[in-house]
Amino acid sequence: MTRLFRVAIIDDSLPDLLLAQEAFEGLEHPVFVQTYSSSSTAVKALQRAGATLPDVILLDINMPTMNGFDVLKVLKADGRLSLIPVVMLTTSNEERDVHQAYSLFANSYVVKSPSFGTFVEQVETFVVFWRSSRLVNWPERLLPPKP
Repeated sequence: MTRLFRVAIIDDSLPDLLLAQEAFEGLEHPVFVQTYSSSSTAVKALQRAGATLPDVILLDINMPTMNGFDVLKVLKADGRLSLIPVVMLTTSNEERDVHQAYSLFANSYVVKSPSFGTFVEQVETFVVFWRSSRLVNWPERLLPPKP
């Protein structure tokens, strides 16, 4: 049996997190979704030794304290977390934000649709793509072998 596809969502907006959870719950194939409403809490949880790592991270840009770009820098600088795909999921379609995300090694950039129906389609497309792109034994294969 294949394990559940795991997604971490980091977004300080509770309504956006709830909408994302609802969109994921409506999918044909189950997805385990871990939400974080604080960027610093998310980083600490992901960096914790023995943490179950997601297959992909959805990351908002506009957050207090640590914005999405700050989080992206931390994730990509951490040897254990750097290979986790990070998809920026934001309302910003500003060229400078898109450029900055890719210059910090984001794997994709998605502008959230204001329509819930279209947002559900975005989530479905996201899951189909990333589920087919993951390694079956992620993240265990990427961790150094135990002595």
